Amino acid sequence: MPFTSPRGIAGIIKPTLRPGSLEQLIRILPRGIGVIPMYNDIREGKESEFRAVIGGYEEKTKALAEAGCEFVHPGGAPPFMLLGYEGERDLIKGWEKKYKIPVFTSGQNTINALHALGVKKFLGVNYLPGPLNKQYRQYFVDAGLDCVAMEPIDVVFNKVQELGSLEVYRFVREHFLKHTDVKAIYMLGPAWHNSIDVVQMMENDFGIPIVHHVTAQSWEFQKRLHVREPQTGYGRLLSEMP
Repeated sequence: MPFTSPRGIAGIIKPTLRPGSLEQLIRILPRGIGVIPMYNDIREGKESEFRAVIGGYEEKTKALAEAGCEFVHPGGAPPFMLLGYEGERDLIKGWEKKYKIPVFTSGQNTINALHALGVKKFLGVNYLPGPLNKQYRQYFVDAGLDCVAMEPIDVVFNKVQELGSLEVYRFVREHFLKHTDVKAIYMLGPAWHNSIDVVQMMENDFGIPIVHHVTAQSWEFQKRLHVREPQTGYGRLLSEMP
């Protein structure tokens, strides 16, 4: 018999074994929402790992559907963005049909959040340096959005979680000052979860919303579970619940 929770159960698949972001998400989710996590084991952030892990995501999607989750969120943007916007959409539709459960990726979560905020033109930042950033940017362009740039911070993949929040603030500010006409900033990836405490600071200083990986997840989890519990201190997505 599937497990239950008073306000619903979310299934989430983490891309790595890295601790921190799941704990942060659960802290800011409203009381009564259950979360069943499963994990993949991406270690180096290489394209070969991203492309090889899709099968693991599908196996875990099936398991979470069988466990009685109300939806499944395969976290980790790059593995799905590398399929392209259309390729990702077709894959996820196939999983939804096959396992009879709503499924949405990190990229789709970002698009949903940007639409809810009424934003088309935005700046992307992440911690995945290299040529793949062109593909991440193209993913959003193909979705009909204006991603002016996808800027990577210089850090080793398995050390991202050690970045201080003010280091992240400094990096985001540096690139915002090059693109002050954007209407939002998107922070790709869960690993810099420590920066959640400067989301409100950045929104106050830059005057635009910040789509942070963790806050966007909390917003959409609530929306899909028909929960509406606004929180201050984490930016517009959670304070206004658009």
